[in-house]
Amino acid sequence: MRRRDVLAAGSAALATMIWAGRVGAQAPDRALLIEPDAVFDGRDGLRHAGWKVLVRGETIAAVGPDPTIPADVERLPLPGMTLMPGLIDAHVHLFLHPYNEAPWNDQVLKEPLALRTVRAVASARATLLAGFTTVRDLGTEGAGYADVGLKAAIAQGITPGPRLLVATRALVATGSYGPKGFDPGFDVPQGAEEADGAALVAAARRQIGRGADVVKLYADYRWGPGEPSRPTFSTEEMRAVVEAAHAAGRQVAAHASSAEGMRRATLAGVDTIEHGDAGTAEIFALMKARGVALCPTLAAGDSIERYRGWNGAAPEPPGIVAKRASFAAALASGVRMCVGGDTGVFSHGANARELELMAAWGMKPADVLLAATGGNAAILGIGDRFGTIAAGKVADLVAVRGDPMADLSALRRVAMVIKGGRVVPSTG
Repeated sequence: MRRRDVLAAGSAALATMIWAGRVGAQAPDRALLIEPDAVFDGRDGLRHAGWKVLVRGETIAAVGPDPTIPADVERLPLPGMTLMPGLIDAHVHLFLHPYNEAPWNDQVLKEPLALRTVRAVASARATLLAGFTTVRDLGTEGAGYADVGLKAAIAQGITPGPRLLVATRALVATGSYGPKGFDPGFDVPQGAEEADGAALVAAARRQIGRGADVVKLYADYRWGPGEPSRPTFSTEEMRAVVEAAHAAGRQVAAHASSAEGMRRATLAGVDTIEHGDAGTAEIFALMKARGVALCPTLAAGDSIERYRGWNGAAPEPPGIVAKRASFAAALASGVRMCVGGDTGVFSHGANARELELMAAWGMKPADVLLAATGGNAAILGIGDRFGTIAAGKVADLVAVRGDPMADLSALRRVAMVIKGGRVVPSTG
């Protein structure tokens, strides 16, 4: 290990020792001056060498090359590191684990809720330690409202994890979702809540009343094994849910992989479309015009193909070829891009895989980093508090070794995570 890396690791370890005892307690009103090699502030796409960040309590007090330093400051030198806003993953499933460990059907039907919840606790901790301080969990997939409880446990300091925006059960058209493949005479427990027509609005309101921060709809899905995705809800059904959710101060995310499902969801006024596999230039132009963001979930599709035996080399499977084409069309359209890998299909804590793929498939690294910080925060409606390093924002920060703008793999070299002004212990 180079001397520079040794110093960086030592500084991070020292800061953890100093601040770890404060985790779970009220953040003190003392000042911490963080001195990395450079700061990526999530606002302008630049890496500012020599900048420092002053944190007081839970809040960023100042940022820049020469902030006013109070007398009671504690200095935290981070040589060789880039300081960034805490990363945001806009599409995770903490109650799922990689499909090569257990198929989705088995997770929904065979794994006890207690097991799934304990696993989700571990996944939340791994996500936070990977530098993701906020995530949007888009459905418990058969685990009911357990995400509401997990969110509360994290907020109360019972267990470490990122800030959660939860969708609880998700909403699907009757008969369209799963698990499937069983005797049709049995009512098999579903991975989401079935509802149609007027009952759909009631279901959305019920979920909001039970703790949902966001409503998730499945605009399309596979009606039977081997079939392509086809639309499920009508535009009018989804529009009614959007109106009810927005009236309650909640956003709506729509699973949509077919062009028609995407079109209907966009016309209905959803806030984000998840996946967008068959998106076309026309559909992405419509999304841009309507202010609908795309969460492409590249890492999920990549992972599934690898589980099927693809080694990542040419020739690429047809699904990857098609996804590359739709992602290129989305980039060319200028549609707002959010970052969310459908984490849970692959390992929690490996969330940065989505960012790496977005860059590998044509997005500039600086734009990927902006999307995963200030961009995601704005799309999710939390940009007033999170996503950028600026005075008055919550001090959610991550320090990585190296320069992520030159090499996004630096995101896997997390040296320190700070959430709400407190350094997150990496052990214990």
